[in-house]
Amino acid sequence: MRLKDKVIIVTGSTTGIGKAIAIRCVAEGARVVINGLDKEGGEVVLKELGEHNAVLYIEDISIAGAPQRLVDVAVKNFGKLDALVNNAAMVVSSNIHTTNLAFLRTVLEVNTVAPFALIQAALIHLRQAHGCVLNIGSVNAYSGEPNLLPYSISKGALMTMTRNLGDTLHREDGVRVNQINPGWVLTETETLRKREHGLADDWYKAIPAVYAPAGRILKPEEIAAAAVYWLSDECGPISGQVVDLEQHPFIGRNPPKDATTIPVSK
Repeated sequence: MRLKDKVIIVTGSTTGIGKAIAIRCVAEGARVVINGLDKEGGEVVLKELGEHNAVLYIEDISIAGAPQRLVDVAVKNFGKLDALVNNAAMVVSSNIHTTNLAFLRTVLEVNTVAPFALIQAALIHLRQAHGCVLNIGSVNAYSGEPNLLPYSISKGALMTMTRNLGDTLHREDGVRVNQINPGWVLTETETLRKREHGLADDWYKAIPAVYAPAGRILKPEEIAAAAVYWLSDECGPISGQVVDLEQHPFIGRNPPKDATTIPVSK
């Protein structure tokens, strides 16, 4: 029980990576606040975890006041807050030609500003618990794919915030801040996205080796396994670190032009 008795908020946890992290946290002894936009999916996760281990709060985290309300739900239901996982994000396709300023601002609000606001709202409780923040970024933070420009910008900003606060908050408040940058992960959303792109339902079984030397892409549960280390006391004083979880060498950059391509995203 590496997270025994810890209380953890996981945003975007009604599906995908966030769901896997919430499930793994409870398996490791924590109680969690499930958050997202998919009420039906969230209720399924809540039923799986049990109401004594989790509470569901549905609200868009970019709405004014939502970060504080989410923190209040954790404290009201479980009496404290030990950790925050900023996982919720808009993964949207757009490039320099198709991105207007309103759209860019929307992506930044969800992917960068809302995590900042959540850290602000949670800080008083995290300070008391000597707790931590784990930001879920993306390998696209380093430059990103042409059609993931706003998303890549937002994740690059999140990575800078992690390094900045990982230093500042650790020294001043005893709160660790770290980040995981997943590569290509086989989530429910990714499966639906590829279907919309016209690919067969079993597209993930024949991914070019240039993208997946192992013959497959990552599973949400594998990201969740890594998250436990950063949320537990095992990582000791480590803060301000960004860890890339991916198998191919591109680290979010564009593959060679002669590569057999499948649209890639987190």
